[in-house]
Amino acid sequence: MTEIGYYSVLTAFFLSGYSALIAFFGIRGRKGNLVASAENAAYAVFGFLTIASFVLIYALVTRDFQIEYVARYTSNGLPMTYTIAAFYAGQKGSLLLWGWLLSIFAAIVTFQNRKKNRELLPYVLTVLMTVTMFFTFLMVFVTNPFETFNYRPPDGQGLNPLLQNPGMLFHPPTLFIGYVGLTVPFGFAIAALITGRLDAVWIKTTRKWTIVAWFFLTAGNMLGMEWAYVELGWGGYWAWDPVENASFMPWIIATAYLHSVMIQEKRGMLKVWNIVLIIFSFLMTLFGTFITRSGLIASVHSFGESSLGWIFLIFLIASLLISLTLLIRRLPQLKSKNQLDSFLSKESSFLYNNLLLVGIAFTVLWGTLFPIISEAIRGVKITVGPPFFNAVITPIGLGLLFLMGICPLIAWRRSSVSNFLKKFFIPSTAAVAGAFVLFIVGIRLFYTLISYALCIFVLITLFFEFFYGTRTRHSVFKEGYHKALWNLVVRNKRRYGGYVVHFGVVLVFISLSANTFNLEKQITLKKGELFSFKEYKIRYDSLVNYPTAIKHVVAATLSIFNNEHKVAVLVPEKTLFKSQEQPTTEVAIHTTLKEDLYVILAGYGEDWITLKVLINPLVVWLWIGGVVMGLGTLIVMLPDRRGQSESKRKSVVRF
Repeated sequence: MTEIGYYSVLTAFFLSGYSALIAFFGIRGRKGNLVASAENAAYAVFGFLTIASFVLIYALVTRDFQIEYVARYTSNGLPMTYTIAAFYAGQKGSLLLWGWLLSIFAAIVTFQNRKKNRELLPYVLTVLMTVTMFFTFLMVFVTNPFETFNYRPPDGQGLNPLLQNPGMLFHPPTLFIGYVGLTVPFGFAIAALITGRLDAVWIKTTRKWTIVAWFFLTAGNMLGMEWAYVELGWGGYWAWDPVENASFMPWIIATAYLHSVMIQEKRGMLKVWNIVLIIFSFLMTLFGTFITRSGLIASVHSFGESSLGWIFLIFLIASLLISLTLLIRRLPQLKSKNQLDSFLSKESSFLYNNLLLVGIAFTVLWGTLFPIISEAIRGVKITVGPPFFNAVITPIGLGLLFLMGICPLIAWRRSSVSNFLKKFFIPSTAAVAGAFVLFIVGIRLFYTLISYALCIFVLITLFFEFFYGTRTRHSVFKEGYHKALWNLVVRNKRRYGGYVVHFGVVLVFISLSANTFNLEKQITLKKGELFSFKEYKIRYDSLVNYPTAIKHVVAATLSIFNNEHKVAVLVPEKTLFKSQEQPTTEVAIHTTLKEDLYVILAGYGEDWITLKVLINPLVVWLWIGGVVMGLGTLIVMLPDRRGQSESKRKSVVRF
């Protein structure tokens, strides 16, 4: 079986190189038969990488410990779900997953565009197959996932205990889909630069690909935050870890692109900006892989030191140079058809929005690279921690929140000051009143107060967008209010789905702003003893100590009371995995809409335990906000179908 897997990857390597070259020279020589051959080769690459992937999964499931990768990441006692998830737990498997996903996307793109975009498709195929060839090259010549031992070990090392969490089943695949998905719009952007087809065709073709990639990057980051929150046991969900940053940067740049691209579609502006954004979205995925595999930066998420990091760096630099060379060559053709007519316009608000988003991306990049730069220059690695990121990004984030509320209030091209002030009055008054009330009740921290005031401002603005649109439909089309609201959304999914995403973002801001009110305390209790913390009372009931097939568990049982009523039983644990002798902590969390009671078993003895207890306000709204953002993205991705009779009258209806 290992030979089948290896030779499938080897064949995919040669076929991807063949497809990339033949597609390029076929279109240059206007030889349709060569282009068709390249397309068929792309399908074959998908087939062979599918075979290789299933061979590795089969080896994992059957515990073929003669394969080094299987022995390193599985064991006889590992549950089947995590055994399958071990497919992407290590460096070799994750590279195979990346290449496999990319071959799937390349096959879909080829099939979708077989009768359209014939001028662009061969160049897109060249890009996609070149990237696929790079990943298969790594698997064939550098880090073979089917490498075997000369003997068969009786058991494997097993999966890292920190990876034995339900998050392992969802977080890596969603993040990989987001990473790989950005390769498609990058391919179309490069194709547009090569051919000179720099109109909105490549943008319209790739809009949903970019949205899909953004959706999965959003889900991947959210799932990663939840995983860190429940598994790592430090009480938070985001630490500005370098690998967290690596997944955040392509997301933030893709966010800027999705906003900026609307200006090109409507006004023919920001063409250079859009191509730069999509290029760097893709390059950031390569940068993330470089960070993860280079060993230059310490991270709980990294694969450790590896020569692969430098190979990725070379490929990253080559991709950057080729992209910028093509861009510079086409700069004269990328001049905007129009210019900003007013600083008080949607175009201007999108531009300011993009500048702030890029500012965040640059800050994160600088903070991530600074330890490497400082060590190279001064010989001392200076770590940049959360205080730096929070201090710089917080005011930028508040600026983005403000623009999120401003944008719906202004029109394309130009808005009159009087009309803007009329729309601005109610949301701004509500925000000021809300800030005053919050100040009275005790919220005095400047950034927190401003954040909640801006959240109120944006929520009121979004409410009126839906309210006025629904009322107009009710008046013009004589629809009931529920039906009017439904039709308002389904007949303009891109706009109102975007508003739903913005609503989710506001919920995220509400949750993040509550971090300033986190409480933490450590206490030692004897059996039966009560501990009061805020309105909670925690009683230590018992301590059990028992083995399972793969680990040894010490678990404390706690009764949780709120206002003398028992509300939960929590069981925080300490575990020791037998195969790796690695202790881990399993936290216990009691969640309400108001706050999380977060309990860690910090230590224990014969008749005592030490608990670290945190109260984290409004955490659940972070997860709810992520779900709402995903729902809004799904709405945007649905086809926009306008009734024919209604479209004739759309000139009299303004939403």
